[in-house]
Amino acid sequence: MNLVTRVVLVLAAVLAVAFGVFVVTAWAPDRPVDELRERWAPEPSRFLEIDGMSVHLRDEGLRDNAGNGSADSGPPIVLLHGTSDSLHTWNGWAEVLGRDRRVIRFDMPGFGLTGPFPHDDYRIERYVEFVLTVLDELDVDKAVLGGNSLGGRIAWEAAHAAPERVPALVLVASAGYPADSSMPIGFRMAQIPLFEPLMTRMLPRSMIRASVRDVYGDPDQVTPELVDRYYELTLREGNRAALVRRFAADDMEGDPERIRGLEQPALVLWGARDRLLPPEAAGRFHEDLPNSEMTLYEDLGHVPQEEAPTRTANRVRDFLSDKEL
Repeated sequence: MNLVTRVVLVLAAVLAVAFGVFVVTAWAPDRPVDELRERWAPEPSRFLEIDGMSVHLRDEGLRDNAGNGSADSGPPIVLLHGTSDSLHTWNGWAEVLGRDRRVIRFDMPGFGLTGPFPHDDYRIERYVEFVLTVLDELDVDKAVLGGNSLGGRIAWEAAHAAPERVPALVLVASAGYPADSSMPIGFRMAQIPLFEPLMTRMLPRSMIRASVRDVYGDPDQVTPELVDRYYELTLREGNRAALVRRFAADDMEGDPERIRGLEQPALVLWGARDRLLPPEAAGRFHEDLPNSEMTLYEDLGHVPQEEAPTRTANRVRDFLSDKEL
């Protein structure tokens, strides 16, 4: 055996060992939802049976005898989270807005504790139908819709589909326009079919940490507890396969004509340090929405509601008050 062959064999052995170590440390099977509920669904969480799913939901704040917003506070606000997120991203907003308004939030299908759609249909139209069905189940005729990222896209698409039910919009780094972006590594891998067997069986915690840090304006704000939340809820059975299906839906860009046709008052909130959906998109929303206001936060990233909940929620309160909603 010559020297070159020996070197190749040694390198192959080292790589095989390294890969084996990676598989062992990154191996992460799905976790049953019952195993996750105790930590991530304490009161006031509850579960609502809709379309074969047990939807994780929190319904808080003030309301009148009919179950809507309190007599003086206007319609409820419904908060929709983004891709691979959960209702927990709105914890700070629920505390602030719930002082004088009914606040409803839930884990969207494919994410959080709700888990996947039964029929693997992750088109935007299906999400819009789901949101309106939740409102029907809660006997909510009208609601302000607020959404972050994917949730923002679903919010404005729902406003287009049922304008009589959505008196106003709050769009937080909303999806809808094409953008050159710095996509977290987990999202990039989910778009490559070759990686699906790995994506649904392995999940390095370091990858989740890097992905969360990538969407924060100040990555040093990302705590181990925050990484725990994203990591454990990603492991909810079916969520990783659902993420692959969502990216395969091939409807990542919205129709600008639909945006221009929205007449509802709209508040556009964005972080100037957003690397996933750069702030140029905020300007497009503000320009195309005929009745909009925009606030850009120089120090925040893609999840302003999570990074600075009190500051951003107070901006929403002011907006809704000014619009007498």
